[in-house]
Amino acid sequence: MAEKIHPSSRPTTVNGHAPTSTAANGNGNGNGNPSFPANKAQLYNSTRPVYRPLPRRNRRSCCCSCCLWITFVILLLIFIAAIAGGVFYVLYRPHRPSFAVSSLQVSQFNLTSSNQLNTKFNFTVTARNPNKKIAFYYDLVSVSIDSKGVDVGDGSIPAFMMPKKNTTKLRTIVSTSGQSVDDSSDLKSDLKNKKSLPLTIQLDTKVKVKIGSFNTKKVPIRVVCKGIKVTAPTGKLATTATTSDVKCKVDLRIKIWKWRI
Repeated sequence: MAEKIHPSSRPTTVNGHAPTSTAANGNGNGNGNPSFPANKAQLYNSTRPVYRPLPRRNRRSCCCSCCLWITFVILLLIFIAAIAGGVFYVLYRPHRPSFAVSSLQVSQFNLTSSNQLNTKFNFTVTARNPNKKIAFYYDLVSVSIDSKGVDVGDGSIPAFMMPKKNTTKLRTIVSTSGQSVDDSSDLKSDLKNKKSLPLTIQLDTKVKVKIGSFNTKKVPIRVVCKGIKVTAPTGKLATTATTSDVKCKVDLRIKIWKWRI
């Protein structure tokens, strides 16, 4: 029988080195270098998405957009308020009430030897409501008279109501007793020399306005009348003040925080 020849289990060395077989492991790279399985870090990095930073928003453009919207809303509110005010004026034609000093008689105006002032004024003021669709409701009216910076009389007028297109005459007595006057006061000098004295009348109250069936809240109001000239009476005969050039100014005393307008 022919003898079988088996290949040697030891590979034949070439120049003292064992040849490398790429077919044995089936993982050759074609260059004769062996390749090994990928580790965990390589597998994780291959499946992890590439991080790309998000673009930053432009804060300046956002602020500009907000400012534009706020400006637009403010202008829109002003426009609506202007339209509402125009409609209100056309429908109601609102006007402030007017006041005028009708008469002022002085029955007492003298100083005692101890510089104590005693006065008495008979005061009449005419209030007029020029509105056709608006009525006014007044609280108690406080009246004060000033001359040369000295309070020479105080009084009051009862609460009253002024209907539409109404004219009302209000009468009261304003007086003071025992009011101290400084020796250096101009008022004392004018009384001594029997000169005419300038007077300023001030009325303070609160008023509620009725427009149709709608009633507003009470608003402080001040009336200041200037240009009155008077002379102190001698004896028991009263003197009449000059009121032809008297002008009365009506101001609403609306308070906003620390200020009044």
